[in-house]
Formats: sequence, C-alpha cells, structure tokens
Amino acid sequence: MRFDLVIFDCDGVLIDSELISARMLIEELGTLGVRIDLPYVAEHFLGRSYPVVMAQIRQEFGIALPPEFEDLYRARLLDAFRAELRIMPHVAPVIAGLSVPCCVATSSSRPRAELSLSLVGLGHLNGPRLFTSSMVQHGKPAPDLFLHAARAMGAEPARCLVIEDSLTGIRAARAAGMTVWRFTGGSHLRGAVTGPEDGAHGRFASFERFFQIDPDLGGSA
Repeated sequence: MRFDLVIFDCDGVLIDSELISARMLIEELGTLGVRIDLPYVAEHFLGRSYPVVMAQIRQEFGIALPPEFEDLYRARLLDAFRAELRIMPHVAPVIAGLSVPCCVATSSSRPRAELSLSLVGLGHLNGPRLFTSSMVQHGKPAPDLFLHAARAMGAEPARCLVIEDSLTGIRAARAAGMTVWRFTGGSHLRGAVTGPEDGAHGRFASFERFFQIDPDLGGSA
C-alpha cells in the first residue's frame, strides 16, 4: 500500500525519553510513600497521558496527590530532559527523507512535547503538525487522537502509517483502522521480546532500516 501520511508517536519513538520519565515518576511518588518499579510503569503507564497515570495511582494506592505534585513532577522532568534527552538514532534523516507528509501524535502535554522536540532538533514538527491528547476527549488506547491527526492532515485512516512503541499506542492505531509498525529500539525496550502478539503489522529496532521496510516512503521513490 502507498501511504499518504506517517504519524509518529513522540516518547520512545522520536526521543529516547521513557526511562527518564519513568525514573522521575518513581522518585517523585516515592517521596509520598508510593513504591513502584520500572516493570510496573511499563505495564500500566507506557503510552498513556498524565491524567490517566494519576487516576491509576489514586485508584490503586488510595492516595490523594497534593495539588503541587504535578507541577513539581513536570518541572523536575523537564530539567532532566534538558540534561539527558537524546533524539533516536537515524530518525532525523528518516523524517527529512520521507516522500509523504508526517506529523506527531503523542499522549504528552503540548508544552512537554514542544520542549522535547525542540531540545533534540525536531522543533520543525511543532505547530500544526503536533497533536496531543488534550485535543481529544479520549486518549490512547482510544483511536481519537490518531483520527484527529489524520483529519487535520487531510489523510484517510486506511492510508496512514503509525510508528509506535507502546501496546497502548498500537491498540489505538489499530482501532483507528491504520497500519502500525512497532519501534523497539528505545532504551526502555532493550532486551524486550516482541512479536505478532503485540498486534503491530510490523516491527523494527533501528530507523536505519526504515526505508528498507517500505522503499516507497523514501524521497527517491
């Protein structure tokens, strides 16, 4: 199939951010006596928006988070991003070499996504090509965000290719009627076993192979 639009998730796909985010969340919740670990974060929070994560914490641990918790967590996270955040290897030339339009659809807040993309040299994806969960009623795994991005970019869902790392995002893309490839090269998935059971139509561990999977997506097609 010839695709008309490529939709990239942000965290864990364009930027290698998931381990940083998980570490900061674990540390901040630990100050309140909530003990979670990386496997718990991966299972319950990967690919989900901040409000959904906080609702899970409140429900499972029966804790009322103080009003200042979100601001403190976000501030510390962005400080960590400024110091540690890196772009995924080989993703910049892939974006530059696409023969079709692309955009970003992320569960992150818009300020966080904008800063993250700018920090790694992908600030040109901000503006009208950046779509966040705050734009729709239901975030991933609902299809709303991907469908909203496709409409805004003028593409039919069936002709969209989504690049995701999380099971939550894969479910959202499939629910939207889109083709989805799972990127497994982020540091948070290193050593993880992935296969057909994740629901993705394809998977790859390095953006260096991106145009080998579908040469028609390259600018020379």
